[in-house]
Formats: sequence, structure tokens, C-alpha cells
Amino acid sequence: MEYTISKLAKLANVSARTLRYYDEINLLKPARINSSGYRIYGQNEVDRLQQILFFRELDVDLETIISIMNNPSFDQKQALQQHYKKLIQKRTRLDKLIETVEKTIAHQEGEIFMQNDEKFEAFKDKLIAENEEKYGKEIREKYGNQAVNDSNVKLQGMSKEDYEGLEKLGEEILNLLPKAYDSGDPASPLAQELAKKHKEWLMYSWPSYTKEGHAGLAEMYVADERFKAYYDKAVEGGTEFLRDAILIFLKEN
Repeated sequence: MEYTISKLAKLANVSARTLRYYDEINLLKPARINSSGYRIYGQNEVDRLQQILFFRELDVDLETIISIMNNPSFDQKQALQQHYKKLIQKRTRLDKLIETVEKTIAHQEGEIFMQNDEKFEAFKDKLIAENEEKYGKEIREKYGNQAVNDSNVKLQGMSKEDYEGLEKLGEEILNLLPKAYDSGDPASPLAQELAKKHKEWLMYSWPSYTKEGHAGLAEMYVADERFKAYYDKAVEGGTEFLRDAILIFLKEN
């Protein structure tokens, strides 16, 4: 069966403008252009669009989707299996959030008593799941399964105060990074304060802190594009600056 762009847009519940954009960025090309100049899509394009929408549902950015799906080794069946696994994980996280909301409502209405720690369980689960999804493979290869599992256990056991401290420090690091970068010197007082805060942030989740591990993580930030993008969003070049500040901090402390 073949579809015009308007019919495919209606079928997939996306806009025709979105499909035209996917064509422009070489993500979803029509099977052919008919004599009237209309884009015509076939079954292969329908299946490819489904894959794209699965990726988008999992919050994968378009640049990454293009890189994955335009790779000659892209395996559609394997991708579907991965989508299934990740969507199940996402559903589990949402179920936990729903359960937490229900318990919070019941607590406020006096039907049950809810411990403060219970109010943050779902958010900790989400943090762990997101870390695993984004960086789990690389971190496990570098530090081993046991170290990562121990870190997840520590995160899971966080008190309300620790969780808030972790979130607060993470925000402080991103806010301080541009200011420290403007100094132009990773050994400056601001840059060293940044490195110190980064160590404190790690200690919330690391079962045991080592200088070697901290240095290795700093190098990974620069080597891995996803880590690099996270810190470079605060300031372009910020990841390398943070790495240099951490290495200086480790030598002097």
C-alpha cells in the first residue's frame, strides 16, 4: 500500500511538515516522487517512520536517530527489541510515579501515613534508570558491574536530605562552570571550587571515592560525546575546562 504525505501524516498522527522535515534531513525519504511532484511512501517508509517515533518516544534526539538509522549495520528487529525493553522500563518508572502520587494524596487526606523517604523513591528510581540508559554501558565497562551496582544501591538508599543535596550540587556545578571558565585558568580559585563541588557531588553516589576514579571519570567526560554535550551546554569548551580543573585539584589535595 502506498501513501501520500498527507495520508501518512494522518496515519502516524504527525504533521506533514514533520515528514517534509524528515525528508530534508535525510531521515525519512519517500519511496518515489509521482508525476505530479507528490511524495509517495511505501511499506518500508511506514516501518521506518514507526522506528523513528519509537526513538522519539524514548527522548532520543534527531541527530542521534539519523546516526543510528542511517548506519548500514542498523538492525530493525534488534532495534524493536531494544525499544520494547526500554518502554517496559519507562512504564515501570511511570507506574512507580503514579503509585507515589496516589500514596501522597492518601497521606494528605489522612488515609495513610507516608514516610518522607517514600516520597522520593520514584525520583531516585528515575535517576538510576536514566543514568543506566545514557551511560550504563560505558561506566560498567570502565568500572565494572559491581562498582556500578554498589553505586545504584547507595543512590537507592538516599535520604530526602541527601537526594536534595545531590540535586542542589548538580545545579551549582552547572551554574559555576561558566563563571569559572571565564577566568581562563583551571587552577583559579573559582575553578578549584568547581572541582571540589564535583568531588562532593560524586561522593553522594560513589560507595568509595578514589582520586584515580575521579580522574578517569573526568577524562571520560571529554572522550564521550554525551558527557561532553552535558557540560558544554553550560559553556562551550566547559567539559575540557572541568577536566583540567579536576586534574589540578587532585594533584593538590
